[in-house]
Amino acid sequence: MAFEMSQGAEIKPIVQLTPKASDELKLYLEKQGKPSAALRIFVTAGGCSGLSYGMVVDEKFSDDDFLIDVGGAKVVVDRSSAPFIAGSTVDYRSEKLMGGGFVVNNPNAVSTCGCGESFKTG
Repeated sequence: MAFEMSQGAEIKPIVQLTPKASDELKLYLEKQGKPSAALRIFVTAGGCSGLSYGMVVDEKFSDDDFLIDVGGAKVVVDRSSAPFIAGSTVDYRSEKLMGGGFVVNNPNAVSTCGCGESFKTG
């Protein structure tokens, strides 16, 4: 999903969701009894590679948040995390080592650790 500006430039959302991630997120939020909530994705210092992803269900949004809605599945990214994950795609994988879960495919990461939970940017 992209938005076109009058000069022909494209504005892409901070993150995109795959169809599988969108479906799984909506299902998960329904099971939690929070269908209007969003998956907040944030970046913190730490992990093997220097930065780590965090994800929580959130029902409160601020003016500094970027809200991405894909067919009713909502993702929120705070302004300080946005530069680190801009252009990323969130997917859902059921074959992860510790069971299913959301994963971030980040084009800004120059290296990641073996578990895929932490990363380093250039």
